[in-house]
Amino acid sequence: MRVLKKYPNRRLYDTEKSEYVTVEDVRQMVLAKQQIKVLDSKTGNDLTRSVLLQIIADQEAMGHEPLLTNKVLEQIIRFYGDNMSSFFSRYMEQSIANFLDMRDQWERRVSDVFNTNPLSFLQQMADQNRRFVSTLLQGVDPSRSRKAGSKPGAKNTEPADGEN
Repeated sequence: MRVLKKYPNRRLYDTEKSEYVTVEDVRQMVLAKQQIKVLDSKTGNDLTRSVLLQIIADQEAMGHEPLLTNKVLEQIIRFYGDNMSSFFSRYMEQSIANFLDMRDQWERRVSDVFNTNPLSFLQQMADQNRRFVSTLLQGVDPSRSRKAGSKPGAKNTEPADGEN
């Protein structure tokens, strides 16, 4: 975990590299999936959330489309003090994790399609479809699909179970 200290002059100090860093540097650390922790240099209070929120505000001020619309922010504000707030927090974390997993799967599949020989891709699809149909047909009993002795295509005139 990268520990950063925030000084009263608003400067951030990277304790690992022994140098001052900018909020943009912190954003790059987050993009690189580094865990960070920002501490107040005097009190030791954790300021990580406020720095992360500042990064989000800066991104929106730069013209990036807001991920957290006004409507979403209003709903989030309403959750503070609510008995469901801890559930909501876990739900949001899990939802984002699921979204990222789906995005990664999608990117891998798209990459596979573009990096595959078209003929071998079609062969893979045909093999997959053949296995699928074979699996479906394994569960079909031809004797149940039509009564013994009846002709294919002939209507079944016997009453259904429970009918007389």
